[in-house]
Amino acid sequence: MNLYLRLLLLIARIRTIKQFITLEQASHMHFRVWPHDCDINLHLTNSRYLGMMDLGRTWMLAEMGQLSSVVKRGWKVIMNAQEISYIRELSPFQKFTLETRMVGWDEKYFYVEQRFVSGGKLYAIAHVRGLFIHKRKAVAMGEVLDHLEQSQGSQSPRINQPPQIIAWKQLLEQKKQASLQQA
Repeated sequence: MNLYLRLLLLIARIRTIKQFITLEQASHMHFRVWPHDCDINLHLTNSRYLGMMDLGRTWMLAEMGQLSSVVKRGWKVIMNAQEISYIRELSPFQKFTLETRMVGWDEKYFYVEQRFVSGGKLYAIAHVRGLFIHKRKAVAMGEVLDHLEQSQGSQSPRINQPPQIIAWKQLLEQKKQASLQQA
């Protein structure tokens, strides 16, 4: 229930965006850990991280000025894979910022890094691979980038994928090949 309330607040805040960010810039969402976000260990529970990451990616689209355009086109944003590393625990009532930024793309997928930061310290870091879907088919990233260029009036930058994303992509491919051999 809590994430639905946060989603409604996000939607209400969209109209307050005064300046859009570019594809290279990070999006920031501010949160507080409420008691109902915690597990029996009295820290932010694992599932909340993933739910908040969904909100962070939605907010990034809104801050880029693309959320309504994506919805109007009938595109859906689907997550294909994600990995997260927990570094420190987030405690009840602790404030933190979720930083979301695009770290690259290929022909089919886009790659996003999301960082949970509080007091200048990193608490968790995640990487997400996603794609745009229309009528059950993948939308090529070239088409998505063309749309961004037209709506933002600028050319999409070429973002070099960091080494950890390249290694993660290789691991995902190895996992896919291993599962095909087992089938």
